[in-house]
Amino acid sequence: MTVDGIRLGRKLFYDPILSVDSTVSCATCHQQALSFTDGLDRSQGVAGMTRRGSLSLINVGFHYDGLFWDGRSPNLEHLSLIPPEDPIEMAETWDNVELKLRNHPVYPTDFRQAFGIDNVSGIDRHLAAKAISQFLRTIVSGHNSRYDRFVRGEIFLEENEFNGYLMFFNIDPSLPDAQCGHCHNAPLMATNDYFNNGLQESPDLYSFPDPGLGAITGIASDNGRFKPPTLRNLVFTAPYMHDGRFKTLPEVVDHYASGGKESPNKSSFMFNLVLTESQKADILAFLLTLTDSTTLTNPAFKNPF
Repeated sequence: MTVDGIRLGRKLFYDPILSVDSTVSCATCHQQALSFTDGLDRSQGVAGMTRRGSLSLINVGFHYDGLFWDGRSPNLEHLSLIPPEDPIEMAETWDNVELKLRNHPVYPTDFRQAFGIDNVSGIDRHLAAKAISQFLRTIVSGHNSRYDRFVRGEIFLEENEFNGYLMFFNIDPSLPDAQCGHCHNAPLMATNDYFNNGLQESPDLYSFPDPGLGAITGIASDNGRFKPPTLRNLVFTAPYMHDGRFKTLPEVVDHYASGGKESPNKSSFMFNLVLTESQKADILAFLLTLTDSTTLTNPAFKNPF
């Protein structure tokens, strides 16, 4: 990572030049004010709605076992190559994007400063993806939330927040285990694994409406499994789940408390939880301590145009 590489990546992230009609950029579906999501149940591309909602890009550089909801990309460089040629998202070709970047009045200088190329012919999709990936790795949250300050011993949590914390991580045996921490580990409040969290009912391993990870791996037991998103800044990332089916956080908590819908490979962490309404409220209070609003206003992440 270099200063010039990150700067170029930020420009490309916000520039709709990557799309066929110059109307959609990476930032269209990953808006800083919404913790790098878009507030839609399914994201809007140049050719309509995509199959799933956009995942937050907070701390995306720390994920090493697949990206996207279904894990289709092994790393950020691969991920950055996909949206421009997706027929719904940007509907462009990298051949055309390369030509636009080479003929641009400013980008040849930007690429030369970032990568030392000596001719515009050196501008290609791989350097563009490297630049975007450098910028994405700078989008980090893990310092300014109430939870982070509590972990560092700088503040105490309120009683309801602390009770939620104890249930989230199953710390106090006198309180119910809310089963949250298995799929949303600290400090990322996410994992690099995939789970069937009971969103889809299926009588067998082959009848899931959206197979998720299984469509990528071809393994039947992976059908219906998805990557858990980070819970950091989740107050800004509604609606929730890969298909945006839950509009509010109380709906999410109620889903997990219910044990979810039945299917053969539903996670063993999913079962009917005995939680009072007060305990649910405490868990919600803790989730709000994961809010780091400085990420939403950090000038290093803002649109440079």
